Amino acid sequence: MNYDEFRRQIGKAGLTNKAFAELLGLNPKSITNFKTQGGVVPNHLAVIAMFMAEFAERGIDFKKLIKQIKTREDGG
Repeated sequence: MNYDEFRRQIGKAGLTNKAFAELLGLNPKSITNFKTQGGVVPNHLAVIAMFMAEFAERGIDFKKLIKQIKTREDGG
């Protein structure tokens, strides 16, 4: 997925680059670096962005789901 499409998808999900990165525990700079590194976003992040956009359109709270995963990883 190209960077502009990625931005469109996370925008549909109501997220900025920074919010997307923080939600997934990534460095926000690594997200913006994709634009300067050929403009291609890795497939795994593209899929996540597309799912987030689709979930948001359907009224599914994907942020809550991601936080549940993080809680389980932390042993909670």
